[in-house]
Amino acid sequence: MWNVIDSLSSFFAAAEAVGASDKAVITKIIAIRNSMDGVKHNWPIAEEKSGASLHPTPRAFIIVLDRHHPAGRVTHMFIDHIRIFGKAGDGGNGVVSWRREKFVPRGGPDGGDGGAGGDIVLIVDPSTDNLRAYHYDPKLIAEDGKNGAGGRKTGKSGKRVIGKVPPGTVVYRSNAVTVQEAVEFERSDEGIDLEPIADLTEIGQEFVLCKGGEPGQGNWNFKTATNRTPVEHTLGTPGEQSVFYLELRRIADAGLVGFPNAGKSTLLGKLSQAKPKVASYPFTTLQPVVGVVEFPGFRRCTVADIPGLIEGAHENRGLGHEFLRHITRCRVLLFVIDMAGSEGRDPISDLEILRREVKEYDDDLARFPWKIIANKMDLEGAAENLEIFRSRFPKIDIIPISAESEQGLDDLKQALDNEIGYRPNS
Repeated sequence: MWNVIDSLSSFFAAAEAVGASDKAVITKIIAIRNSMDGVKHNWPIAEEKSGASLHPTPRAFIIVLDRHHPAGRVTHMFIDHIRIFGKAGDGGNGVVSWRREKFVPRGGPDGGDGGAGGDIVLIVDPSTDNLRAYHYDPKLIAEDGKNGAGGRKTGKSGKRVIGKVPPGTVVYRSNAVTVQEAVEFERSDEGIDLEPIADLTEIGQEFVLCKGGEPGQGNWNFKTATNRTPVEHTLGTPGEQSVFYLELRRIADAGLVGFPNAGKSTLLGKLSQAKPKVASYPFTTLQPVVGVVEFPGFRRCTVADIPGLIEGAHENRGLGHEFLRHITRCRVLLFVIDMAGSEGRDPISDLEILRREVKEYDDDLARFPWKIIANKMDLEGAAENLEIFRSRFPKIDIIPISAESEQGLDDLKQALDNEIGYRPNS
């Protein structure tokens, strides 16, 4: 039996507390989660299969663990949007101090300046592929600058805090200053206002999320010919703070869109070295996968496979529209159609539904260039369906293939090379 949990430690704690009963373990785990955030959850229980996988929730992905699998093998969560709190360091205060030293009468002011507050900086790091790290610690807080001291000593500046994000991360600033305020806005009828402030796409790109406070000045800065004993000094300014929302949008040249079991993952595995999970049941793909397709002449392109769409996805059926954000950067959309109707669906109806769901998500996305990949042409009835399909969509570029038998893949690669192929660093 599968058990849905928040963390491995929660699972073992629950298992020890209630014994071997699967039903009791699940009940205990739900109670643990409810006590953590005070919200009652209706956890879905996955079907019984071997190994471990991920199971979607409206908020993110959570770990699904097979208790009877050796060592409780767990796969990592994939999180592509999250709320975080950022607080830069405050500037240190300048101080009022007087030089007191033997043989130095009337030493004058020597109050030092404060140190600058630490910044919060986001850096695009290719070694991370999602926002999972912020699920465990959704805050970035930098050090405050230290106060100045006598002898014109400047306070130590606060260390900056670096947050690593994957390429394709979009940063939004909210109108909330604290997490509690953000939650209240989210639950209100008006919702929360989000302003896009950064789109981080280049490796090594840096963005200052919160600027540290400016340091205060000590009284020695205010010494003049007519004011020999100033008592003026300034305080450090507060560092910036806000609640931010990070959203990951995969960077790919082409995006595969289709119903579950249309063969998108098989196709990506045949075109590239990517190894998406392939199985005979729907919703095998639970997170976006990007593969690199190589062409002659050292040319290439990247292709993204997203979880399958179903009719009514805009009403949050299936996996909803959550992952369509990952193809909003694509230059061309590839609609993968099961031309044989092996799942009992009509190919023409499939395309019409997919186009409608994409339009429901974003009108601009629906206007992207697109092609049709007629998959499963090796199955019975596919050729007849293709003729009907061509007569229904005579102006659309249709590429017949069989991903499983690799039939027609050379023509597909040539079409991709002509459309979106490029030579790196050129």
